[in-house]
Amino acid sequence: MNLFLTISFSSIASSLHNWLTKTIGNLTMVQVTEMVLVGLSLLVFLVPLCFVLGYMERKVAAFMQIRLGPNRVGPKGTLQIVADTVKLLFKEGLTPNASDKFLFNLAPIIVVVTSMLVMAPIAFAKDFQLWDLNIGVLYVSSISSIGVIGILMAGWSSYNKYSLLGAMRSGAQIVSYELSVGLAIISIVILTGSLRMSDIVMSQANGWWIFKGHIPVFISFVIFLIASTAEINRAPFDLAEAEQELTAGFHTEYSGMKFAMFLLAEYINLFVVSAIGATLFLGGWMPFHISNWAGFNNVMDYLPSSIWFLGKTFFIIFIIMQFRWSFPRLRVDQLLTLEWKYLLPISMVNVILVTVMAIMGWHF
Repeated sequence: MNLFLTISFSSIASSLHNWLTKTIGNLTMVQVTEMVLVGLSLLVFLVPLCFVLGYMERKVAAFMQIRLGPNRVGPKGTLQIVADTVKLLFKEGLTPNASDKFLFNLAPIIVVVTSMLVMAPIAFAKDFQLWDLNIGVLYVSSISSIGVIGILMAGWSSYNKYSLLGAMRSGAQIVSYELSVGLAIISIVILTGSLRMSDIVMSQANGWWIFKGHIPVFISFVIFLIASTAEINRAPFDLAEAEQELTAGFHTEYSGMKFAMFLLAEYINLFVVSAIGATLFLGGWMPFHISNWAGFNNVMDYLPSSIWFLGKTFFIIFIIMQFRWSFPRLRVDQLLTLEWKYLLPISMVNVILVTVMAIMGWHF
């Protein structure tokens, strides 16, 4: 039924490692080669993915605004994002004379690399995971926090007051909303008793946490969606690049492929956030199962695990894209008020409720 059900990533990695060991011999060079191949594989996956998300973004915007969206370049406008990419490839990459050129060029690299690193512990299908780390959730939370350094670096090194202001806004926003995201994630960790992504997925074999965790887990899911949208600087929380106020925020001075790298990182972050949400709350690649319903569960198992994972992930992506075209942009004070006066207190109380529920065994 599914290639990922019969061929696991570990078996592919083992076969490749044995072949490289016989071919190269030097273990250090074998490890370096494997890392390069994994990086290239991620790029091969992520670049087309970003094309799909870019096209989906425009079509969702058109759907929300009752219009057609891209419909000229390629069938149904499917090649519009390819045309935009070609345009960015041929645009001149300008660097302001007064900027710190080294940091200016390093910033987009840090942002993209950080986004790619977060992909490591995500399970795309059954037995198909780059790195089944025993602290996977902690790894994701820690590495994703590094991205703000690239944004601050871009704003400061541009020698532009609008870029600096956008970067400072982004820093305050990400640091604030990370608290609510972390508490939402902790609620699932409490229920599963593990930080390993594979354990969290397997704990949902008899039902997804959003259903068997009752109202507290649903509240965590809603808070996760809102706070994650803010953490990746997407509307209505895009204060870091508010066009009416800051031109383009922290990437005002960027053009060509450097600007494209920021755009690439934004879509990778969108996919990562949605994938983490699908893994924690919607069972990841796990089909929808109900305890003791063997016939129903067998029917659900008919769909490949990769389809389950991608379906859940794109469902969350669709919700986050709808946010952009449903709500007006918040002011800075409203942004911080929402986090510190509402989301954070609710998250703290909710963690206590989840803890009581886990101790008493009140979940399904």
